[in-house]
Amino acid sequence: MNKGQKFSTWYFLIAILLAWLFADYIYKPYMESRSEVPYSDFLAELESGNIAEVNLTNDRITYALKPTSTDKRPIIGGVVLSNKPQTPVVKSVVRVTDPFLVERLSSADVAFAGIADKNELLEMLMGVLLPLLPLVIIWYFIFRNMRGSGGGGGIFSFGRSRARELQGEMTGVHFKDLGGVGEAEVELREIIDFLKEPERYNKFGAKLPKGVLLVGPPGTGKTLLAKAAAGEAGVPFFFITGSSFVEMFVGVGAARVRDLFEQAKKKAPCIIFVDEIDAIGQSRARNINGNSEQENTLNQLLAEMDGFSTNSGVVIMGATNRPEILDQALLRPGRFDRQIQVVLPTEEGRLEILKIHTAALPLDSSVNLEAIAKVTPGFSGADLANIANEAALLAVRRKMEKVSTTDFDLAIERVVAGLQRKTPLTPEVRRKVAYHETGHALVACFLPGTDPVHKVSIIPTAKGALGYTMQRSTEDQYLVGEMELKSRMAVMLAGRAAELLVFNEPSTGASNDLERATETARRMVTEFGMSARLGPVRYAMPAMAYLSSASENRDDLGEGIVDLIDEEIRALVNEAQESAKHILKEHEAVLHEVARVLQESEAITGDDIQAIIQRVEGGQAAQLTQHDSDTATPPCEQETNEGEHHGTPC
Repeated sequence: MNKGQKFSTWYFLIAILLAWLFADYIYKPYMESRSEVPYSDFLAELESGNIAEVNLTNDRITYALKPTSTDKRPIIGGVVLSNKPQTPVVKSVVRVTDPFLVERLSSADVAFAGIADKNELLEMLMGVLLPLLPLVIIWYFIFRNMRGSGGGGGIFSFGRSRARELQGEMTGVHFKDLGGVGEAEVELREIIDFLKEPERYNKFGAKLPKGVLLVGPPGTGKTLLAKAAAGEAGVPFFFITGSSFVEMFVGVGAARVRDLFEQAKKKAPCIIFVDEIDAIGQSRARNINGNSEQENTLNQLLAEMDGFSTNSGVVIMGATNRPEILDQALLRPGRFDRQIQVVLPTEEGRLEILKIHTAALPLDSSVNLEAIAKVTPGFSGADLANIANEAALLAVRRKMEKVSTTDFDLAIERVVAGLQRKTPLTPEVRRKVAYHETGHALVACFLPGTDPVHKVSIIPTAKGALGYTMQRSTEDQYLVGEMELKSRMAVMLAGRAAELLVFNEPSTGASNDLERATETARRMVTEFGMSARLGPVRYAMPAMAYLSSASENRDDLGEGIVDLIDEEIRALVNEAQESAKHILKEHEAVLHEVARVLQESEAITGDDIQAIIQRVEGGQAAQLTQHDSDTATPPCEQETNEGEHHGTPC
């Protein structure tokens, strides 16, 4: 943290002092000009005709003197420097009993009037306090914003924890409301039993785990699991995000950690859930400054979880999708005793999730949730919930009574490829995109170990793709062999190979394909040991090395190894492209026919492609139009960042 951002109450005291001096500067001349004089001086001034105006109250006489003729303004070069009228001198005198006062004032031809009494002390205080009022208002709003909605307390309570406390039943989530969590539920049920019946475990000397870390990709339900655990246990549940601890003020994060644990101890047994804990739990090795607010907060959290004080009955639950960047002291036994992997759901888990999210939908009899679960491997619970919602929205848009299989198919395509755009392609671009996508599809059909082709489209999408080839896996895959990786790379580069074969030049539409193929080849060489020349050695940098160093220089590798890695990557990519080009050359007639049909219909299914292959390869193909391969064709100008598991874009 920058030292210039540190807060100090001296700032406020200095502001008050400056405001006081300002008020004193404004009101002091007025108070000095209103001098107290004896009554005899007042009578003398009255008789001399020096008084211009008199104000009478019950106990005082305030009068203003006429400007004196001796008042001369400075003149330079015949020019009067100031034309401002002279401020009259005001004097005050205690009123005495004088029955002839009014007569004297009339004789002296002085304007006089009686005025109501004023509280001069109140007038003086208001004159001093009014300039301070804007500062007080600004001060109040600043600290109210710092405190946030969960800070509570007074204006200086920004060190209070922002955790929201819910009773277990108030979370509204139980394990019956979740699907596809698998072993994670089994792990958490033991902790729930401990919270419900601690005496059974104490009898055997078993201790309650102090911390449980939920690790998994985004959208797999880590937060829902924590809420369900609290709902099943029926204990208080404190929910807070990791970023809520850190503020611009020094010491606030550590203070909030202390306050959070103090609140939790009073409500024990209870659960503290810190979502996105990597915001404060990042490894201290990354901090080159040696002392920061984030590090102070982490140190306080480490002390609270396993320090001299005990947190009996308080279970800490954290969630992150980046466990590799967490500090090792946070992960050791005694703090986070257990790490529960919340993985992507299996086919059975996806079916459970789909049943939960479609329970309120009016489904058509044609909808087969088992089939949808089968063709959505790699989808998280959040993805499946989004698909169910998109299918319902499509049914409403089509003014249908029920959600059909067509709605789910379109919803999956929309989630994977994006919303279709209405902007038409020019004939030349349309033709080139058709050959590009046909190349992907045919190589996927003819190479073993690839996912079946579900649909090929040359309709532009909102994600930036001019077309896409969608493949759907028929089963969950946990291991991938070397030959299968090479086949996947060949499918990725088949679009570029088709462009080279038909148009004798590649286009920019294959940039994303090259990126994904190169990354796959790099991992094969540096992580998986799939290089004959380099052997079974891992050359990839550890995750923490990437985080702690911004430099890409690999001092840990021997001389020539980096060049050899690049050569092996280049060889694998070239091999994949040549393999794809060879397959397309062998089946060139099918390539032209599928591309022609695709240009006519804009979208075809995998079954349509298989039918064309059978027809053309069986000798029943119609006479194909010969395309001039030398025709200059504009390249695909848009790229995409589609995932490799669901679609191969243009």
